[in-house]
Amino acid sequence: QVQLVESGGGLVQPVESLRLSCAAASGSIASSYAMGWYRQVLGNARELVASITRESIANYAASVKGRFTISGDNTKNTVDLQMNSLKPEDTGVYYCNAKFQTPRGTIYQYWGRGTQVSVSS
Repeated sequence: QVQLVESGGGLVQPVESLRLSCAAASGSIASSYAMGWYRQVLGNARELVASITRESIANYAASVKGRFTISGDNTKNTVDLQMNSLKPEDTGVYYCNAKFQTPRGTIYQYWGRGTQVSVSS
């Protein structure tokens, strides 16, 4: 069992920056094959913002490419999301996600409880 805890959310103005951090409060993310950050706006489905594989291959949603950077540190058991040049449309609850795969290929995942990011002038 892995318990993920997000931190770093808050209220900022447009063009400002925030850094989100996801830590494994219990268990370890070191054996995960991918970690990601998802965003959910009230009434909408949760959408992928950025992900990173165990091989450090990062993937970004088109709307955040060039502004956000995802990074992982297995020694610290953390995954961070640096968000620069924030826009009002980046507002939402950001969830940390960790994906694992069993030797038989079954994929399972864990979610954090989310942290609110609000971008408004």
